[in-house]
Amino acid sequence: MNAPILTYVTFLPLLGVLAILFIPQRSESGKKAIRWVSMVISTLVFFVSLRLYFDFDPDVAGFQFIEKYIWIPSYGITYFMGLDGLAFWLVLLTTFLTPLTILSTWSAITKKVKEFQIMMLVLETAMLGTFVSLDLFLFYVFWEIMLIPMWLIIGVWGGERRIYAAIKFFLFTAVGSFLMLVCIIGLVYFHHQETGDLTFNLLSLYNTNLARTYEILFFAAFALAFAIKVPMFPLHTWLPDAHVEAPTAGSVILAGILLKMGTYGFFRFAMPLFPDGSAFFTPLIVVLSIIGIIYGAMVAMVQPDIKKLVAYSSVSHLGYCMIGLFVLNRHGVEGSILQMINHGISTGALFLLVGVVYERRHTRMIAEYGGICRPMPIYASIFFLITLSSVGFPTTNGFIGEFLILLGVFEVNKAAAVLAATGVVLGAIYMFWMFQRVFYGRVSNPKNEKLKDLNRRELAYLLPLVALVFWIGLYPNFFLSKMHSSVDHFISQVKISAEPASPGAVVEHHASVDKAPLSVSAAKE
Repeated sequence: MNAPILTYVTFLPLLGVLAILFIPQRSESGKKAIRWVSMVISTLVFFVSLRLYFDFDPDVAGFQFIEKYIWIPSYGITYFMGLDGLAFWLVLLTTFLTPLTILSTWSAITKKVKEFQIMMLVLETAMLGTFVSLDLFLFYVFWEIMLIPMWLIIGVWGGERRIYAAIKFFLFTAVGSFLMLVCIIGLVYFHHQETGDLTFNLLSLYNTNLARTYEILFFAAFALAFAIKVPMFPLHTWLPDAHVEAPTAGSVILAGILLKMGTYGFFRFAMPLFPDGSAFFTPLIVVLSIIGIIYGAMVAMVQPDIKKLVAYSSVSHLGYCMIGLFVLNRHGVEGSILQMINHGISTGALFLLVGVVYERRHTRMIAEYGGICRPMPIYASIFFLITLSSVGFPTTNGFIGEFLILLGVFEVNKAAAVLAATGVVLGAIYMFWMFQRVFYGRVSNPKNEKLKDLNRRELAYLLPLVALVFWIGLYPNFFLSKMHSSVDHFISQVKISAEPASPGAVVEHHASVDKAPLSVSAAKE
């Protein structure tokens, strides 16, 4: 019971890296062995992470599974890890999605297989470490390590414009990371000046008293780093290029997990560390979120490339996550966290599905398809179910997430909720229109007449995602119940005392915590 479970989960993928280093990849059997080692290790990580579910106490608002060891005592740096209800499902999403993604690379990645699988496992360790780090120095180390594997995955195994996309991805995220590092050092300095304690311990830094001007400046720098990663409008321009040029596995991890690092950064660091700064910028963030919801949907509607359409849909969907966080009530925050998980499942599945047909036809252009539900009926059926999830159809996971967010926004500002709800309508338009053009009608292109339907390996990584779509949609309380205490604590922690930043602000903050959980029956109504 006292085992350092977070350390095991975080660093177990590196054992796979160590094993892969000793396997030659000159022959097909060597490449197959490398894939199997990567698959087995990542699956083992998932099963080990299930221990977190069984031992997690949902009634505890604070951090659990605490691991704390002195690392660099002269600078107050510790190896400090912990997990609460806010990050709980993000960790399990990471361990769940990684082996499915690796399984999808079996036939898609044929060059430099060893290097690719090493990058995937290192990336998993970096992502998990980012979610569980409670020391700002340790967090920053994992945050930066996470950048390198994804940069290489795009730049080495990507499409024709992979170098451009990789450099753009690197520059955007590096600029934000540099600003965040400067502010981490500044925050530690002010905490040391105030208390005499030199520490990077996040729980200690929560209690730092900063002048309002510094809170606003520090929040702005942290928010810029995290907004780039989300990505929020207008800092989203790197995302479509990265998604389109990345291999399928890179797009799945990028959409399913890496983008959640941005939203996670807001509720773990920026908002509780700088509540006055959060209050000051909330009107702007809410407005930008609504613009992102509508803009992302409208731009997705005119895309001729299926993958680019799905990429712009992420801009729209993550706008809901951001606005849900900043209304600061239970419905909004829980809906936001659940929608992060939902987006990882549905958009990750969409990228996997696009990858399936790309492997067969080597094109993602909508005009190249039409009527493929006839040669690929199983593929079409799964694509349709995931499409329903993406547009938020009742009984699917997308519905409950968007419903909670819109309910939370409506409690605070009805006009903002109405504007945000237009994204649901637009989302249904562009997704169903794309589905109609790709799957319905006659098979006009002879190349599509003999397309092979899904094989057993492809079903193996798609069906678990379909199962989760309906599990969350039909029984959301299984997932929401783990969040209640931590969400209430988060809302009470972010005490908004500043006055509205400008007249006519879009959102009026509420310091009170809504204690009444939304029941499943109420959600369905």
